[in-house]
Amino acid sequence: MRLKINSLTVSELGNYLRQGIVIELSPFTVRLQSELSPLTPLLHQLYAHYSLAEDDSFADIQVRIVRKRSIRNWLQPEAQIWVYDNVHSPVFPQETTLPFLEWGINWCVATRAHHYLLLHTAVVEKNGQTILLPASPGSGKSTLCTALIHRGWRLLSDEFGLVRPADLAIVPFPRLIPLKNESIAVIRAFAPDAVLGPEFPKTRKGTISHLRPPAESIARAGETGRAAWIVCPQFQTGAKTQLLPLSRTETFIKLSRNSFNYARIGLHGFETVERLVESCSGFSLRYSDLEEAIAQLDGLVAGGLPA
Repeated sequence: MRLKINSLTVSELGNYLRQGIVIELSPFTVRLQSELSPLTPLLHQLYAHYSLAEDDSFADIQVRIVRKRSIRNWLQPEAQIWVYDNVHSPVFPQETTLPFLEWGINWCVATRAHHYLLLHTAVVEKNGQTILLPASPGSGKSTLCTALIHRGWRLLSDEFGLVRPADLAIVPFPRLIPLKNESIAVIRAFAPDAVLGPEFPKTRKGTISHLRPPAESIARAGETGRAAWIVCPQFQTGAKTQLLPLSRTETFIKLSRNSFNYARIGLHGFETVERLVESCSGFSLRYSDLEEAIAQLDGLVAGGLPA
């Protein structure tokens, strides 16, 4: 049985991190080395349900967080992220290491995992039926995804929809969900049992707080999904909840525009999106009330649309 991070004490995890650990973020593995004490308790809390691989295991992603020493940062310690032994990030305050680590891992996936079609979409599943939620930043995608997984849905991904071109299987990649700005308070009120990390203000995306994925979603990361619906969400203050059908052409355009590597993989990307759209029904979802939005998606799974 794999050793889980929450089976270690904070002190033990810190000792392992200094030497380097391999974390299973299915379907990828990440070798992480860090001497920064502010990061350790956050990983212990938010990465609690992830497993550790053997020290000599192959790692798809290699990240090293280094302390920057100078007179200038004596009073405010700073750090920098190295990926594959190359400088990846600007220098940043050590207490903000977690968001930079998450962005670094995302960058590695977005720039190297081209054996998948990489979609900017949340992916959730209920009763064996999977929904893609592709959307641009600010659409309320992560907020809706978080609400769904606290109402009985399984999280496959919030940021990356990994589509296997050979058979259109959706490969789970359950990661921390970065909630932003007003969404943080919304989810704290909506799901009081949700485990959220500290708030990081003044990032390039505003204030961010990371939500820990459910343990069951991580445990089931080896179970692929097959998309039945593509639903494009858009939060709009005060809007009436509406789930409206999209044509295949509209669905294709929205899905291809929300891809990290559609153009990069060329004809392969076009054909994969085309086949995916042909195998799904497309909808737009405008909402302002999370419970009403969830009811609409529950209705799809139940086999009909709620009135």
